[in-house]
Amino acid sequence: MIAVPFANAKHHIADGDLLLWRRRSLISIAGRGRHSHAAKAAWWGDDLFCLEIREFHGGRAVTLASQVERHPGRIDVFEVNPDRRWPAYDRQGATRAMRRKAGKQYGYRGVAAAALLHLPFVRCFVKPSLSDVEDNSLPEFCSQACASADRRGGGVDPVPNLNDRLTEPADLARSPFYRYRFTLFPS
Repeated sequence: MIAVPFANAKHHIADGDLLLWRRRSLISIAGRGRHSHAAKAAWWGDDLFCLEIREFHGGRAVTLASQVERHPGRIDVFEVNPDRRWPAYDRQGATRAMRRKAGKQYGYRGVAAAALLHLPFVRCFVKPSLSDVEDNSLPEFCSQACASADRRGGGVDPVPNLNDRLTEPADLARSPFYRYRFTLFPS
C-alpha cells in the first residue's frame, strides 16, 4: 500500500479514475477480492468529487475529501487507461455517463443475483451471462455502474467476457484497464 495524504494526492487524480474501497462489508466477504465498493472520480471546478451508486443512497456525487475523512486508509485510487493503451477511450464520456447516474436507485436485486452465483449449488446449474448486449433495465450497483460508464460512455469494456451486471469491485481491481496508484489518508 502506498499511503498518500489527500491534499498531496488530489492533483494526481483525474476525471474518470477508479476509486475502490477496501473490504469491511458483506459485499467483500461474499466477493472475489479485497474491495467492497467502487466509484469514479470527477473534477467540478476546483473540487474533486466521488461519483457513486451506494446502498441506502443510490446514485450521488459527494466530495472525495468527505469520503476520505469517513474512510481513512480504505480508498484506493486506480488510474484509468494506464499508458493510454486504449487510444479510443473517452475519459470525459465515461465521467459524463457516471455523472448521469446521480439520482438513480441502488441495484439491490443485481447485487443479490451476483452474490448467488458464488454459491456452489447455484454455480453447478446456472451459467452466468458473459455478454453486455443484453438489455438490463434493473437499477445498477456500484461496480456495475463503473464498468458500464467506461464501456458505454468511454468506449472500452474494462472487464471483457463478463457482463457488467456481474462485475464486482475485485474484477475492476484485476482489470488491466486500471492501475493502482495509491491509498488515500486524511491530510
